[in-house]
Amino acid sequence: MNVNTVSKPREDLTARKRFPFKDKHHLFLMALPFLILAFLFSYLPLYGWIYAFYDYRPGIPLSQSEFMGLDWFTSMVSNEVQRQEVMRVLRNTFAISSLNIATSVLPVIFAVFLTELRSTKFKKLVQTLTTLPNFISWVLVYSFAFMLFSVNNGFLNNLLLDMGLISQPLNILASDDHTWLSMTLWSVWKGLGWGAIMYIAAIAGIDQELNEAARVDGAGRFRLMWNVTVPGILPTFFVLLLLSIGNFINNGMEQFYVFQNAMNTNNIEVLDLYVYNIGMTSSNFGFATAVSLLKSLVSLFLLFIANSMSKAIRGESIF
Repeated sequence: MNVNTVSKPREDLTARKRFPFKDKHHLFLMALPFLILAFLFSYLPLYGWIYAFYDYRPGIPLSQSEFMGLDWFTSMVSNEVQRQEVMRVLRNTFAISSLNIATSVLPVIFAVFLTELRSTKFKKLVQTLTTLPNFISWVLVYSFAFMLFSVNNGFLNNLLLDMGLISQPLNILASDDHTWLSMTLWSVWKGLGWGAIMYIAAIAGIDQELNEAARVDGAGRFRLMWNVTVPGILPTFFVLLLLSIGNFINNGMEQFYVFQNAMNTNNIEVLDLYVYNIGMTSSNFGFATAVSLLKSLVSLFLLFIANSMSKAIRGESIF
């Protein structure tokens, strides 16, 4: 045996012991581009929080704007109108976010039943068709909704009129009835397939010996799903659920922006959309930034609650 072939691994092991941070430096350099992107797009914009302490007007330098101190923050409580508006949008935000968390189990159920399909081609077709809506913008989703539920030429109204079930068209998109539920259903339709991808990957990682042992014991397909598949993906589900709780107050604005109108704005205006409307429509950038800053603090508080729940339930923290 060549002595060099034996001594070389020993030399590499000795070098690693001598320089323990070498591999860590390599990992850091690999992550550095993503850290730079996170800094540029997530942390650098936090400088804009300074607008919450000024009465900023476009075209006027911030240094020449009136310093407001904490007036924008105190006005959320002292001003009756603003307090009611903030409470209204918080109610909408918490209601829609609660419905989203309640429906977060649907991708799990969909992933479990999808993996049980025997036909590989049909399984891929279903997964592709349910994943595609995630890549469609909310503008196109609203166009699709308008094509279905429009008062004048909507497919549903034309069908119901031809069948004689209604005497006049239904104005579904401009109705304020069940706004929270309809927004949740559109969100589920758009994200069901995409949300199931991670659970499908978790199912693929389950040890197949567990399934074989259960079959030997006489377990059927539903017993395998309930006693093997579901426990195997529960850790993934709880991690995503806790992250959703930490991100409870951030439900975006694109969906609600395209679906809002004069009839449903009372129940569809969530916190992110309210910040946009106050800042861009009313040009009250100071108050909008103050509300956004309050939203970030609430989100941080909810994230710590989610982390505490993770420690209590799973014995592990999420960060």
